[in-house]
Amino acid sequence: MTSPIDGAALLDEVEAFHRRFNVFPTEAAYVAVALWDAHAHLLDCFDSTPRIAFLSPEPGSGKTRALEIVETLVPQPMTAVNASAAALFRSVSGGDGKPTILFDEIDTVFGPKAGDNEELRGFLNAGHRRTGVTYRCIGDGGQQTVQAFPSYCAVAVAGLGSLPDTILSRSVIIRMRRRARNEKVEPFRARIHEAEGHKLRDRLATWAEQARGFVMGAWPDMPDGVTDRPADVWEPLIAIADAVGGHWPERARGACVTLVTASKVNDKGSLGVRLLTDLRDHVMVGIDRLPTVAILDRLNALDDAPWADLNGKPLDNRRLSKMLAEYMTADNEPIASRNIKAAGSVLKGYYAADLWDAWARYCPPPPESPLPPLPGTENVA
Repeated sequence: MTSPIDGAALLDEVEAFHRRFNVFPTEAAYVAVALWDAHAHLLDCFDSTPRIAFLSPEPGSGKTRALEIVETLVPQPMTAVNASAAALFRSVSGGDGKPTILFDEIDTVFGPKAGDNEELRGFLNAGHRRTGVTYRCIGDGGQQTVQAFPSYCAVAVAGLGSLPDTILSRSVIIRMRRRARNEKVEPFRARIHEAEGHKLRDRLATWAEQARGFVMGAWPDMPDGVTDRPADVWEPLIAIADAVGGHWPERARGACVTLVTASKVNDKGSLGVRLLTDLRDHVMVGIDRLPTVAILDRLNALDDAPWADLNGKPLDNRRLSKMLAEYMTADNEPIASRNIKAAGSVLKGYYAADLWDAWARYCPPPPESPLPPLPGTENVA
């Protein structure tokens, strides 16, 4: 009979193994990555699996090395650079156990020069949930039939820049950065250190079998304010922390709050939500109406905003109208421009009253200290 494994001590060793070769930006990142490694061994116990994303603005930030260390610790790692969606879903739906997919250079798949990768994006989205499947036609000619391929699997990605919102919102995000001169790591030598990682992996697998009954069906208490999609992402990791005990339940919840808060700071939401939020917080502060021409001038003048360069062109009247029409007023009518009287003439513009309902439903809470109105935006009758 196998002796019980101290899960907390084992996760301490997994974290220490990462620390030898990886410099992560925060303590929370070490906690999250160690928990993610362990969760990959208990995938069938959860309703969903978070992706873990190592992202950075520049090369040489340690993303690939992070994936290399993860690869030594997870079950059936499958390196998937340039893998097609068909190859991935056939691998996942095979009968030899689920691979843990490691996708380096993910920016070549979803970056601005990557072209169309809807099939792969669909696979990654569907595989987040245990019920996720990918449908494909199989057979020849008129004999084709539709078959559902299970897509549920653990996925770790690394790349430059960001990811599509649909994948980013399903991910634990680790914002990597270049190592400072005073940050030292041990050189990773595969022929030496892979064996060390594999010993930890095998012990994680043994612990997972011992902990399965505790983790299956667990509903861990989530930190205050972590709900909806972030709760889906973090529930499996916190369940793992509760299963191992020790200091891990407290550390896991602290890491959850830290990384969820950081993701909200970096996540501006969809372009439409960003537009609504900028209108509320920067353009129509303290005023009840504004002509379209003035709205466009102020949006395009905002620093750190996308409006002055949308695929090489500034936001114009047509696109503004199209984007706002996707949202509704309180009377359930599409938001549309209306006449505004100004200095003896009539201009088309937007009323704050028409935007209030969309602001309340889609935008994050407003800043605690609202900015003063922009000069020259006084109300005109």
